[in-house]
Amino acid sequence: MSDASYDVVVVGGGPAGAMSARYAAMGGAQTLLIEEHRAAGSPVQCTGLVSSKTLDVCEITPGPWVYQEVTGAHIFAPDGSSISIGGEKVRAYVVDRKMFDRHLMGEAASAGVEVMIGTKAVGLGGINDKKVLEVISDGRKMRITAGVVIGADGVQGSIARWSGLGQVQKVLSGVQIETVYDVEDTDHVEVFVGSEVPGFFAWVVPVSDNAARIGLCVDPARTQSSAYEHLMQFMTSNPRMKERSANGCSDMLVGCIPLGPQVCTVADGVLITGDAAGQVKPTSGGGVYMGALCAKIAGEVVAKAALSGDTSAGALMEYDRQWREAVGRELAVGMRIHKVFGRLGDEDFNELIRFFGEPDVLELINAHGDIDHPSILLGKLLAKAKGKKLLGMFRVALKAMVGRE
Repeated sequence: MSDASYDVVVVGGGPAGAMSARYAAMGGAQTLLIEEHRAAGSPVQCTGLVSSKTLDVCEITPGPWVYQEVTGAHIFAPDGSSISIGGEKVRAYVVDRKMFDRHLMGEAASAGVEVMIGTKAVGLGGINDKKVLEVISDGRKMRITAGVVIGADGVQGSIARWSGLGQVQKVLSGVQIETVYDVEDTDHVEVFVGSEVPGFFAWVVPVSDNAARIGLCVDPARTQSSAYEHLMQFMTSNPRMKERSANGCSDMLVGCIPLGPQVCTVADGVLITGDAAGQVKPTSGGGVYMGALCAKIAGEVVAKAALSGDTSAGALMEYDRQWREAVGRELAVGMRIHKVFGRLGDEDFNELIRFFGEPDVLELINAHGDIDHPSILLGKLLAKAKGKKLLGMFRVALKAMVGRE
């Protein structure tokens, strides 16, 4: 016998979990959201930089959880040269992720979602055409029956594994500190590329005019050192970091960035969404926008399936089809970009930044740059590159980015 029964149970209280639960409830499904930790958004595992489109897709407006508005970025090459992109338009927000996540969970509760915090999923089985989720809540073991279980439990979650869906294609290792920093422009983030950060990049995200979040991610397959070791080396060897940052930090977080979705994201009575499904932008590592967009589709599909009584993988494949139609191409393009940039050396990056800094190219970037949808800009950059004396490898790289190899 189960202790409780629902149409839909969502595992994970992050943005993807909150949005999928909210939309399942809005679709008429009796919905439960469980969160392992005792507060949404804890522990923080994110830079706290979200695009302006993220707020649109989450159907919220800026609130007290916004620290800064971001209009652009300063991008630094290994040789110290840089370009500045962006303008007056607000493109992103620096947020307090704890407050942001709690706001989204509150929206889900307002839509009729029942929320249980401090509740950890420890097993998943089935009986007849229902799923049975085993949980521990405040030390008490429970069995919860559901028509559909949504796995929004992140890259290290268990729902995908228990359901035979496997893991994402690749996982990056990241670390970030918050520290005193002489911020040059509070409305610009800073990005650093090169061999100091093998496989990805480093960032500085302003929190105020004298504090910032400084972090980086690395590809474990390309280095023997940890992300933390790379960050310490970056902080002590990069001239800009030495000049502008202070010793020590007030906060530190360590986490992983999943890249590349599974071949299939549904099974009988189960689907996965957000980080658990690799719905993360490979170019920036941001997952809130993609995750929320896909989670809304998940909520709509599972509500219909649960209420119809058909929660088979065949019925839930509508979710897999819809989310791939919505963002599948962007994720595929992003993976091409990630793989290509992972092969570039310092001189290659220096040359690429010089190309991006040419006035006509910079104009293209500022006009068409979209952190959530890079494919449009990349097509235009490829056309522009044909008329430039670029290194042959960059022409190949740009072709690879838009899938024209």
